[in-house]
Amino acid sequence: MPESFTIAVFSENKAGLLQRVTSSFTRRKINIESLTVSESEVPGIHRYTIVVDSLDEDGVIKVCAALEKQVDVQKAFYYRDTDIVYREIALYKVRSDSMTEGSPALAIVDKHHARILSVEPEFTVIQKTGRREQTAALFDELEPYGILEFVRSGRVAISRPMKELKTYLEELAVASTH
Repeated sequence: MPESFTIAVFSENKAGLLQRVTSSFTRRKINIESLTVSESEVPGIHRYTIVVDSLDEDGVIKVCAALEKQVDVQKAFYYRDTDIVYREIALYKVRSDSMTEGSPALAIVDKHHARILSVEPEFTVIQKTGRREQTAALFDELEPYGILEFVRSGRVAISRPMKELKTYLEELAVASTH
């Protein structure tokens, strides 16, 4: 049965690699729900955090193996949601006239532990960090008060297992010399 997996791909920062990584999913008709790219803790190595919902474990193992065959990809790992700590960030632009002192919209922002980042004469920008369900719940409650714009980041995730990427890279270097 399909479930949600987070795939962490570690690679060198090379032009065109993002296209090659995403094509590994496209060829298999796998939809990417979320994609985030950033530096990792290892200098010169970048991390792609990819969320997919349409795979079983065998499918995600095959995708990770295909990713690791890509030139410049160092390692690909997959995780279930219970194996990681993860968050997304969402920004909401709402009409400022709905965000006055004592307003229900302001109470909703407080209830969801969101932050007001900017107050302008015509709009207010709110930030919520959390899981997708949490950012969606705030959206649903703020919608009647006039959401002018909304954006949500991709997932960022840290694995619970203690083995560090540096250890994997050292193991790969040792294996390649044999």
